[in-house]
Amino acid sequence: LHLSAVKLAELHSDLKIQEKDELSWKKLKAEGLDEDGEKEAKLRRNLNVIMTKYGMNGKKDSQLVDTNYIKDGTESDTLDDPRLEKLWSKAKTSGKFSDEELAKLWREFKHHKEKIHEYNILLETVSRTEDIHKNVINPSEENLVKEEILHNKHRELKEKLRSINQGFERLRKVSHQGYDTTSEFEEPRVIDLWDMAKSANFTEKELESFREELKHFEAKIEKHHHYQKQLEISHQKLKHVEGTGDKEHLNRNKEKYAMLEEKTKELGYKVKKHLQDLSSRISQGLQHNEL
Repeated sequence: LHLSAVKLAELHSDLKIQEKDELSWKKLKAEGLDEDGEKEAKLRRNLNVIMTKYGMNGKKDSQLVDTNYIKDGTESDTLDDPRLEKLWSKAKTSGKFSDEELAKLWREFKHHKEKIHEYNILLETVSRTEDIHKNVINPSEENLVKEEILHNKHRELKEKLRSINQGFERLRKVSHQGYDTTSEFEEPRVIDLWDMAKSANFTEKELESFREELKHFEAKIEKHHHYQKQLEISHQKLKHVEGTGDKEHLNRNKEKYAMLEEKTKELGYKVKKHLQDLSSRISQGLQHNEL
């Protein structure tokens, strides 16, 4: 796959979550609790996203490149959207950002690109499901269930599109004005969650509790970023030492690399599981708004 050390650790975390979700689904199915097949369909969509993200779907240039700004301090791929490219170009030449702020902004742009990509995968899935549904001649109870599945998918699409629109507006604002020093959060995923939480059906007390949890979540993400950077540096050192023939030095570097790799995988899994849980809670709050 020609993936970097960081990307391999991320793949491991994504597959670990996918495996856990599939085991939970098999238990539900055995108990007859996924009759409409919606959870199974969601698992397939998630696997499709993973395969596309890491270039395992058989399509060239489909891989979503690292969202972590590590490689040589410069962006190494395109944003695949003229509007995003224009905003990024403006931000880079504006003189309003330090190198560190540009790195943070690039992560936001890459995160936004991933959101668009995931939305397009879901849209394609919904379109296929609708085509199959239209070809059914005789309405039945099963078809009513399928209509409910479609309704849920359209609601998910609506939520993702709202998040994309909010995210683009934020990128537009930051690119033109620079970062707000009074901003509550810095990590793109946390900013997304907070914006959506403020639109959900939460009481003031629940929202304040959620804000505190997001602060802990952001600290967890920052720790993960730190280990990702250390892993990449360790990987580069290991490759260098391998060429020197110094076995003792090589063994020490291998041990350090293995420790960093394991820690990065562990933190990556915890971050993604926590993100999954937080997103689910917000989704429930947004659904209550529509009822």
